[in-house]
Amino acid sequence: MRDRFWERFSLEELTRQEWEALCDGCGKCCLVKMEDADTGDVATLNVACRLLDIGSCRCSDYENRFEKVPECTQLSLQNLDEFHWLPHSCAYRRLAEGRKLASWHPLRSGDNRRLHERRMSVRHFAVSEADVDEADYEAHIIDIIPLDERR
Repeated sequence: MRDRFWERFSLEELTRQEWEALCDGCGKCCLVKMEDADTGDVATLNVACRLLDIGSCRCSDYENRFEKVPECTQLSLQNLDEFHWLPHSCAYRRLAEGRKLASWHPLRSGDNRRLHERRMSVRHFAVSEADVDEADYEAHIIDIIPLDERR
C-alpha cells in the first residue's frame, strides 16, 4: 500500500487493498438494522450478524460472507451514499465527507487495540443474532436514525 494513502489520495484513487484497509474493524456495519416501512427511519440493534466474531470485530468468514449471509452488503464507492446509517466515526464516511481519520484508527495509531480501548467497537455491547430471537429484536434497538437526518 502507498504511504499514508488516506491523506494523499481520494477514495476514487484507492486500490482495492487500500479500500479494504480503511475499515477500522469496529463491527458497527455488522449490526442488524431495521427500516420502518412507514417512516423510513432506520433502527440499529446491538445484535450482530452471526458471522461477526465479536471479540475481534471481524467477519469470521469474510471471503464467503455473501453466500452464507445473502443480506450482507458490500460497501463500495458506487454505493457509499446508500449507507446513510454508517456511524460518523466510520473511515469511509469520514473521508467521503472530507474529514480525516480518527486518531484511534489503526492506520493512524498503528495499533488495532486502540479503537477497542476507546470503546469505538461493538466488542463491549454486541450480542450474536444466534443468541437472540427475532421476535425480541425491538428490545435490542440502540439507535434510530430518522429519515430526515440521513446524510
